[in-house]
Amino acid sequence: MSISVQNVFKNYGEQCVLNDVSFEIGSGEIVGFLGPNGAGKSTMMKIITGFVPYEKGTVKVCGLEVSQHGLETKGMVGYLPEHNPLYLEMYVKEYLRFIADIYKLGKAGNARVDEMIEKTGLTSEYTKKIGQLSKGFRQRVGLAQALIPNPQVLILDEPTTGLDPNQLIEVRNLIAEIGKEKTVLLSTHIMQEVSALCDRVLIINKGEIVADEKEQNIVSISHMKSHVLTVELDKTLDENDFLAIKGVNKAIQLKPTLFQLESKDDIRAEVFRFVSEKGLTLLTLNQQERNMEDVFHELTKK
Repeated sequence: MSISVQNVFKNYGEQCVLNDVSFEIGSGEIVGFLGPNGAGKSTMMKIITGFVPYEKGTVKVCGLEVSQHGLETKGMVGYLPEHNPLYLEMYVKEYLRFIADIYKLGKAGNARVDEMIEKTGLTSEYTKKIGQLSKGFRQRVGLAQALIPNPQVLILDEPTTGLDPNQLIEVRNLIAEIGKEKTVLLSTHIMQEVSALCDRVLIINKGEIVADEKEQNIVSISHMKSHVLTVELDKTLDENDFLAIKGVNKAIQLKPTLFQLESKDDIRAEVFRFVSEKGLTLLTLNQQERNMEDVFHELTKK
């Protein structure tokens, strides 16, 4: 496994930030790491990178325990923190050469810097000072510095925060391309980003993992599993009339002839029969599809 986290605990004073967290990420996976603010995402990422110690458990990167082989594992991990720390007065290429020197790449460092400038789309910007760049290009510089040591694992904490729609698409495409060669753990609050990029989803809430599923299966794990129907009729009814339908738990009148029904099971056939018995015409009947945002809300609202 590229990343193995087993029974990890982390406290800040009396506050438990991570409570018995366990998960594994295989080589070549792009995994979305979701959770509300304060859930423990950034702390877990900093632990994997070796910047923050932990009280109990084991954390391994490419088979090496982070607490025992910190220098080696740091060389295997590229890290882009949420607030991308850059030296704004330095030129792009100058900064990346500085990073290459930190990793002691020697003569190979120049070639590596040139390769990352091209790979991250900085060819038109590398002669500028970082402070002159847009937010999107600064994120590209952050990704380039994370990739300089050619890490096997890439940790990205909110990499698209603050980007405009065009910049977001560009950086997202870049991450997808990088993910073909690297193991990527990606923290984000943008659900569409998870659907577009990730093979798997981890959801953390109050320091505990509450979901670990493949992206295409995540909407099926809801505890509530409720069905929501939108019903439009040719004439109005009292919303309470719908409670006579077996299985309807709640009915809301959205407009004079438009209603929203909630149920535990699929009740579309019962609705058809009910409307027919009332002598009404059913104009529309739509069953709302559950999405990742619904599941995220249900698993983290408590």
